[in-house]
Parts: sequence; structure tokens; C-alpha cells
Amino acid sequence: MIQLIRDLIFGWRYERAVKKAVKVQGLTGRKQFVIMYKGRPVVISKRKIRTLVATHYFAKGMTVQDIERKALFVTK
Repeated sequence: MIQLIRDLIFGWRYERAVKKAVKVQGLTGRKQFVIMYKGRPVVISKRKIRTLVATHYFAKGMTVQDIERKALFVTK
């Protein structure tokens, strides 16, 4: 029962993040990713991902393409 509730909450958060990503992409024209951050799906732009990779925020050797492959959702 607890797992069902967790799955429902995750599904709700994921759907909200996807809607936000599509909306922001429509406004800015930038590619948006939905990635997991601290156990929650968050929306982040590809430009921000590039700066985070350049400042070594992610593990050594991690590239933008790796993050794009692991993303839950990517806008066009």
C-alpha cells in the first residue's frame, strides 16, 4: 500500500514536471530536460546543464549527452 502511494505521488510529480517543461520550452525555445534530483523530477534547461557540467557539478567524466540519455523526458 505504501509503495502504491509513493508511485502515485511520483506519477503526479512527473506529469507536472513534463507539463512545465513543455510550457517553458514553448516560451523560451530552449530544450528542457526532466531529470531526477534528490528523488524528485525537476525541469532544467540544456544551457543550465552545460554550465553545471563545465563547473564539474556532476561526476567526473559526465557529459551533456550522458545526462540527455538518462533524462526522464526531453523536449524537442
